[in-house]
Amino acid sequence: MVTLSEDAFGTLPDPAQASSFDDLADWLRRLKVWAGDPSYETIKDRVNAAWTAAGRPAGELATKSTVAYCFRPGRRRLDTDLVLAVVQAMHPDTGYVASWRQALRVVSGEIEAVSQVRVQDSLPQDLAGFTGRAGEIERLHHALRGGDAVVISAIAGMAGVGKTQLAVHAGHLLHRERPFDQVLFVNLRGFDPDPAQPPAGPAAVLEGFLRLLGMPGQQIPHTLDARAAAYRKCLTGIRALVVLDNAAAVEQVRPLLPATPGCLTLVTSRRSLAGLQPATHLSVDVFAPDEALALLAQAVPGVPVGQDPHAAARIVQRCGYLPLALSLIAGHIRNTPGWTLTDHADRLDERHQDRRLDTAVELALNLSYQHLPAQRRRLFRLAALHPGEDLDAYAAAALADIDLPAARDHLHHLCRDHLLQQSAPGRYTFHDLVRVYATVRATDEDRPAERRTALTRLFDFYLAAAATAMNTLHPAEAHRRPVIPPAGTPAPDLTDADTAREWLDTERPALVAVAVHTAGHGWPSHTTRLSRTLFRYLDGGHHTDALTVHGHAHHAARDSGDATGQAHALTNLGAAHSSLGRHGPAIEHYQQARELFRQAGDPAGEARTLINLGAVAAQTGQYRTATDRFEQALILHRQTGDRTGEASAHNNLGDVEGRLGHHRVAVEHFEQALALHRQAGNRDGEARTLNSLGEVELRWGRNGPAGDHLRQARTLSRRLGNHAGEAWALDSLGTLDTRLGRPAQAARHHQQALTIFRDTGERDGEAQALNGLGEAAHTTGDTADALTHHTAAHIAAADTGNREQQARALTGLGHVHHTLGDPALAREHYRHALALYTDLGMPEADQVRTHLAALDDNAAEQR
Repeated sequence: MVTLSEDAFGTLPDPAQASSFDDLADWLRRLKVWAGDPSYETIKDRVNAAWTAAGRPAGELATKSTVAYCFRPGRRRLDTDLVLAVVQAMHPDTGYVASWRQALRVVSGEIEAVSQVRVQDSLPQDLAGFTGRAGEIERLHHALRGGDAVVISAIAGMAGVGKTQLAVHAGHLLHRERPFDQVLFVNLRGFDPDPAQPPAGPAAVLEGFLRLLGMPGQQIPHTLDARAAAYRKCLTGIRALVVLDNAAAVEQVRPLLPATPGCLTLVTSRRSLAGLQPATHLSVDVFAPDEALALLAQAVPGVPVGQDPHAAARIVQRCGYLPLALSLIAGHIRNTPGWTLTDHADRLDERHQDRRLDTAVELALNLSYQHLPAQRRRLFRLAALHPGEDLDAYAAAALADIDLPAARDHLHHLCRDHLLQQSAPGRYTFHDLVRVYATVRATDEDRPAERRTALTRLFDFYLAAAATAMNTLHPAEAHRRPVIPPAGTPAPDLTDADTAREWLDTERPALVAVAVHTAGHGWPSHTTRLSRTLFRYLDGGHHTDALTVHGHAHHAARDSGDATGQAHALTNLGAAHSSLGRHGPAIEHYQQARELFRQAGDPAGEARTLINLGAVAAQTGQYRTATDRFEQALILHRQTGDRTGEASAHNNLGDVEGRLGHHRVAVEHFEQALALHRQAGNRDGEARTLNSLGEVELRWGRNGPAGDHLRQARTLSRRLGNHAGEAWALDSLGTLDTRLGRPAQAARHHQQALTIFRDTGERDGEAQALNGLGEAAHTTGDTADALTHHTAAHIAAADTGNREQQARALTGLGHVHHTLGDPALAREHYRHALALYTDLGMPEADQVRTHLAALDDNAAEQR
């Protein structure tokens, strides 16, 4: 905790130094003293004046006690909006307030949480029997026909009024009338009460949208403005419907608006978003009495009225005409056979306190909840503890420790009774108000030990299922992953490769959420084992998620004193950085991991870090260092009997020897690696080695065998779902096509490879494919394309420090400028390429010397 001192109050307090909620409270007290020590009453008045001017309703204004509470230690969370308002009341500087916002995000883990968001390329299922809202539908229909952006705005603070259902229903109507070319939907989590689910960051939403629109991952820009521009460009010329559900503020929404002709936007929010212009603003209130009665009649057909002919009117009145409350009450009515509407109205009268809308929801929830069977109530409570956005029947079975049919039945009934919502077929989520209610119920009714046991079962399930999926996809690497016992709860059959891969893709957001939650809430070994288990899957292109999972595993292992777990997490972090072309951080992580493995007496772990350090050295042209690392790893792998590791060392040694022109020695290494991989049943390693063998044969001029091995590598990689491996094989096949005089086919292969490399984030592969495209273009005389591709390749290679591809790009640029009749510029590029190839010790240096000599001869002849 930060210690306050009088000297510190002379300067403006810096919240960036805070590492906990107590620290933030301390820094807030420092700021209060710095600002002249205004009273809590004064601060409260300033906050409310600003909020009132911004249009916040009286019911949401701060009180003196809530303001004072921000300054007290011992907090488990902070109200971000209120803290920022308090800061602004004491020092209204925009930059300073922004620094507090960043500090709050860092302490609460929000930076990672805002980046986790699930986007969809289809609308959620339309509500069967949608009732009412005829006027609103007509307004929306008219506005959307005109192509305007539409904002559906509820009364401030109004939740459960049916904004999402209205937007989804309107979207379905329009889509049936004239199908859209593209549909995009996202829940922006604007008002989720769970601090672990903050409003989704617009940059993360844009990344998801761009991927759905077909943009490869590596092409997605890093900044928010650039992503927004790319997004609007992708939507240009197509008719799209974009639904931005549950928005928090105009700032969250504005970057997500297509703002292109033909693209229609629906935004829902509890706030008016008046600053969103131009737009058609629509305030959605509770149902009119006749709409509420129509909904009730449709939802509970056949239920007798009883003695009071006005019973239905009494029921909808007691529900405050709120759609969410009405739906919940309807579910309760359906589940109480023998009762009349009069009975239900009388029961509501007994329970009714007043007519506030939040009370109507709580009243409806209470009635729905209390009617549930005990096991269904328990599942309802425990499901709210899930750290992710949604869950399936297997996760529900794990939480409640029940069989799968029972879990499915309970989820079905909870969804039918509107206590859960179906986010996708077989997946369920909560309305945020319902989640709050369920969480409170869990806290009140389930002992802490019971809740922890339920979550442990859930985390055991995810860990065991992930292990099964990975053993199916990568069986030869099972010895490198922790041994995970089967979970004691139902699990899907993941013994088929396609099913295993689909499960991992579907559950990836949940797995990341579990890794984050377990790291910070007392399950460190789950985090570290999940990190090791998922390494190969995340390494296949999910590098942002890899940084999150392995980063949390590193902290969890360090905090729990698990040196070996820390070493594995550091190695995995290094691999993620390396794949993203960040070789400096990668080397730092690998070196730390190697030292930890050596201290722990783990030669297998040390060998793995040596392989990785060697790979980075090879990528940056330090071939002697790379060879030393690979040879050290080879010795250690032989000592530990790790055939897969031994094969990997041979494969990497062969790559280096091939680049240096030692083709026969390289082939010998590859043949040994191939035999070892096949003995171990490592099909993924076999595919990598076949590709490497084909590449060195291509360098050697043995085009026939090279083509055979590269096609085998491509076929096997495709069968295994190894997209990166397929890309490397495609790229080499493109080079072979250029050499054989088939430039059009070469360009197709290189372009396919480039798309995959960009999608998986392989920057070195991107540079290589771009150079291949440049060479194919130059063969056909298309100097403009050749110039573009080689220039882009040089930039990509320079970014990662890949000197070989830099030299290749410079050579290509020399060819282009020679063809364009600019010998001076061609000579300059050739000389730079020659310097690099010579320093690398690669035989391509002789080829560049030949090109320079030809330039000199031409110059002499012209003289």
